[in-house]
Amino acid sequence: MTSKPITHVATTDIREMMNPGSERRMDLPGFDPEFVDFPHYIIRITERIWHDRDVDLCLAYYAEDCAIHTMSGPLVGAKTVRDNTLQTLEAFPDRRLDGDNVIWSSDGRGTFHSSHLITSKMTNLGTTEFGPPTGRRVQVQTIADCLCKENKVIEEWLVRDHGSICVQLGFDLEQSAIQLAEKDKQDGCSLIDALSSARETVGSFDVTPKGEASTVAAKALRASWDPKALDHCPEFYDFRARVQYPTGRSSYGHDQYNDIMKQFVGAFPKVNLSINHVAETPYLGDAVDVALRWSIRTAHDGHGAYGRATGAPIYILGVSHYRVMNGRIREETTIWDDVALHRQIATARLS
Repeated sequence: MTSKPITHVATTDIREMMNPGSERRMDLPGFDPEFVDFPHYIIRITERIWHDRDVDLCLAYYAEDCAIHTMSGPLVGAKTVRDNTLQTLEAFPDRRLDGDNVIWSSDGRGTFHSSHLITSKMTNLGTTEFGPPTGRRVQVQTIADCLCKENKVIEEWLVRDHGSICVQLGFDLEQSAIQLAEKDKQDGCSLIDALSSARETVGSFDVTPKGEASTVAAKALRASWDPKALDHCPEFYDFRARVQYPTGRSSYGHDQYNDIMKQFVGAFPKVNLSINHVAETPYLGDAVDVALRWSIRTAHDGHGAYGRATGAPIYILGVSHYRVMNGRIREETTIWDDVALHRQIATARLS
């Protein structure tokens, strides 16, 4: 169930999303009339499920056969979404999902695509996949890309900064990945095998941005993962650019950004990268917010951020949010599941 929404320019910012009393309404065929516009729909259903703790609403707002794409493997169905939500709340009973931004697109036929940047604050009071409860408070970001039609999420791409959760809880990221890979082996499964279909599709579906801001963002993304083009990144980033990457990596300015990316291109010197969705939303003044969902097929053939080379086949599902001002990127938040990435490498080491 792969869809190709076109780039669409919206005018709603985050303050308007949170204001259901706005007089301006969007045509949302098949959606409940209470929703002022599509970002309002995304914000409100998230609040109801997570803040109001009405978890059974997952069955109402997700399609019964909804496909959910993650770096931990594919999932299917509204019941799975509900069960995973309940499991998360057992580990983090006070978890919130606060919407930072919704960048969206539409295909013009009643189908809408959101890219929802979320910040979660929570306390670990239950067992997680990393170990027993620690009592620690953590703060982490997630981006949920949702394809929606007639009041339901019909497909979702979920990227979580899982590495930050692991580290903030006090666990060693690489050792946790090894333990998860060992458990997979005992259970007769493999994350590398689970992601094989996703790896095979990388490159078969590539979106070409049409807007000026999304074109800049797409060029920056491709240059960042290309060892031959990495030094050209200053052409796309403002000298004051603030960038956030998974597991607490952050940078300010060109030099720090290049230092981060050199670790990745060192570990994965040859990547096949495809951009699978693009959306632009005007922000304040002349700024434009851009969302790119992308995927990478590569191999762990080099030394860098992930230790000695293993040759492991690697799949990365990522989403990047950019704020573009005066033709250059001023802010970027990029998220993928770093635990799943380490786990793929650990799986290769155990084989």
